Amino acid sequence: MSHANWNKSKVFVKRAYEDATPEDGYRVLVDRIWPRGRSKEVLALDQWERDLAPSVGLRKWFGHDAKRWDVFQQRYRNELDTEQMRDRVRHLLAEADGRKITLVYGAKDEEHNQAIVLQDVLSHWSGE
Repeated sequence: MSHANWNKSKVFVKRAYEDATPEDGYRVLVDRIWPRGRSKEVLALDQWERDLAPSVGLRKWFGHDAKRWDVFQQRYRNELDTEQMRDRVRHLLAEADGRKITLVYGAKDEEHNQAIVLQDVLSHWSGE
């Protein structure tokens, strides 16, 4: 896939507990842990990118504590800023092939979660 198609990808986030819709486009679960009580059929994923999720240590340290949000974001961005993670991002964008990307996550907090950070990273990569 050419870099040109990356510019077409719009990136959105959606909780795993919201129903999938055709408008979601390319659906990617970005959690290391499968969302409790959700089946493969219900989630209707195109991909599970558990390795793009925060490391186990970072996830446990954060614990979805909003007071740790700023530091979590920086630490997660640092984790994403490796050649291996950049390769994963490139692969994800290539697989989406210019379609809308919906990052699916299981956290209850809709404002303080890894999908929000990853959305920002992917949006910058796709030229938004």
